[in-house]
Amino acid sequence: MRIHLLLALCCFSLFANAQKKKPNIVIIISDDHSYQTIGAYGSKIAHTPNLDRIANEGATFNRAYVTNSICGPSRASLLTGKYSHKNGFKDNETSNFDHGQDLFVKQLQRNGYQTAWIGKIHLGRKLQGFDYYSILVGQGHYFNPDFISSKNGAAETMDREEGYVADIVTDRAINWLEQKDQEEPFCLIIGHKSTHRTWMPDPKDFGKNDNKNIPLPDNFFDGYEGRKAAAVQEMSIAKDMQMGYDLKMFDSPEMMRKDGNFKRMTDQQFQQYVAYYQPIQAKLKAANLQGEELAKWKYNRYMIDYLNTAESMDRNIGRVLDYLKEKNLEENTIVLYLSDQGFYMGEHGWFDKRFMYEESFRTPMLAKLPGVIPANSQVDGMVLNVDIAPTLLELTGTAIPKDIQGKSFLKVAEGKKRTARKQLFYHYYENGEHAVSPHFGVSDGRYKLIRYYKRVDGWELFDMKTDPREMKNIYEDPKSQKIVKKMKALLMKEINENEDVEAKALMD
Repeated sequence: MRIHLLLALCCFSLFANAQKKKPNIVIIISDDHSYQTIGAYGSKIAHTPNLDRIANEGATFNRAYVTNSICGPSRASLLTGKYSHKNGFKDNETSNFDHGQDLFVKQLQRNGYQTAWIGKIHLGRKLQGFDYYSILVGQGHYFNPDFISSKNGAAETMDREEGYVADIVTDRAINWLEQKDQEEPFCLIIGHKSTHRTWMPDPKDFGKNDNKNIPLPDNFFDGYEGRKAAAVQEMSIAKDMQMGYDLKMFDSPEMMRKDGNFKRMTDQQFQQYVAYYQPIQAKLKAANLQGEELAKWKYNRYMIDYLNTAESMDRNIGRVLDYLKEKNLEENTIVLYLSDQGFYMGEHGWFDKRFMYEESFRTPMLAKLPGVIPANSQVDGMVLNVDIAPTLLELTGTAIPKDIQGKSFLKVAEGKKRTARKQLFYHYYENGEHAVSPHFGVSDGRYKLIRYYKRVDGWELFDMKTDPREMKNIYEDPKSQKIVKKMKALLMKEINENEDVEAKALMD
């Protein structure tokens, strides 16, 4: 009887310790990946089985957004849990990220976590808060990328590895998982180069989406009436997307080889690209397309390259998921996938991001953690990328610093609460590339108010219920003035709460 009691107590103790085990974290952050091209979000043309696998085993966040739709600032908000004006990284052109400031990974380290960032970060070098990092230099390259690496604070080293970037980043991530302390919890952030411009697939994915019927967005030939900032942008597929640089339509292999993306390729890699793209270029030249027909062709070619590149990434995400399963880690590991922002898939005739319009403001976000996040669940509560840091800190039982501006959505992910936010605040600062005017604004889920400044001075208001494509600016409509007043008050509330002094000075 006594032996049975002792065995029972031992089993209970082991069970209790297992229950108390801190959850591991794997964050996979892609670059410029749109929710419109993910199967879990209803895409009829995308093939993303591994992203869909995360959704099927966890949650699809239908209203996840970013605070500043551009690469570096988005990652800065992820790491700090703060808006751009607080973490100091407002744009890619003039900002320098202060790695010495508090980051959620530093808090995790204090709580016994091993931490690593592998792949694209686009926040400079000499990282802090990571036991190991191996990051792409700047934007990185799709082929034979250069890496800056450091372990346990040692001096940085630089190396170039031959191969395709998504494969190499994944290899390095899995290698770190193999070599780390197997007894301690970990936080691994994997930063993919894909699907950033210039959308270069692994050659093994050539042809996978080439023959699909890709529908043209109904607002592809948008005239931008009533939207001055939209009218002066330089992200038009028709006029700004480059035939050579973007679409690989070079008159000869010799001209192709001179392009920076192809100079670094091995002869074998280059010949695979020549063999695929040169026949397409010859066919295009023979067709002699002009005007709207050429614009439609460019859109279709852009989409094919984009979808093929996304498949190259998705396959590698599957490798990480398989590794976690094979090593019996998936039951105690949260896997969180998101992009650094959304992207235009021809809506308004555009590629790129930056605007507070839905396609770039909204990011795909999927998460799974067995026993915590219900499988195949749909989360409709609004969340921001600054909310990820406090959510992960709460999940791991780590203290949340008082100056973090994000709000934990853990209970929302668990299905215990509908939303953590009633409105969203956004501020885009960059005033250079693509000629997008700086702007800030607020959304309550139905109405969206935007204030433009510098390049364009003015306001926009959209009713997302009646105008989900954001085609009609109703700011000046006499019938909208009560809504304008209400949304301005809401915007000022967000500005004051988040202490955005620059935005406050521009309110009128």
